[in-house]
Amino acid sequence: MELRVRDGRAVLAGNDESGEREVDPHSLPLGAELAEALHEWAKVADAVVRTETPADGVAGALVARRGKQLAGRIAAVMNATVSYTDPVSGELVSVEAPDEPAKAPVQTAVDVSGPTEEPTPWGTGLTVSFITAAIVTVTVVSLSLGLGETSHWLALVANVLVVGGLAPSVWLGRRVPVWRWVAYGVVTGVLVAWLVLILTLL
Repeated sequence: MELRVRDGRAVLAGNDESGEREVDPHSLPLGAELAEALHEWAKVADAVVRTETPADGVAGALVARRGKQLAGRIAAVMNATVSYTDPVSGELVSVEAPDEPAKAPVQTAVDVSGPTEEPTPWGTGLTVSFITAAIVTVTVVSLSLGLGETSHWLALVANVLVVGGLAPSVWLGRRVPVWRWVAYGVVTGVLVAWLVLILTLL
């Protein structure tokens, strides 16, 4: 089997009962990605040849190196020796198949059920909730008791304003993976603070 460039397209030449034949890489079990890579390389090689770049030029060297790499991939997939004709210099190089043939790409089933849910970090999450609840409880109780010495109505209004200000953030954060723990802590802290305040009034 020989890798060639023919009119800007990559072809693989081989012999059968009818003689030599040139076939498109897509007609062989090479995989769509390798076949497309061969045609892209052939287009570049054809452009380099048309601009009459010297064989020892940088572009010609890159084309030769890439062609040899692709020939090696074909040899690995087909498990056969592949000859490679450098389209710039015309040099013919043989690329041996590796000891272990490359495995054909395996098509894996696509999971259409949606993203896999990660395990819930209960330990870390509850710790965050506990710390947040403690901070909110101390803050609300301190504010309420301080204002309660002046007026019970003022303390009540302050509590309503605090809860009203926190409510939108808590509502939005209840389903966010990280912030939901903070939201749980805020709700718990407010409820505990109110319970403490009620007990102090008794």
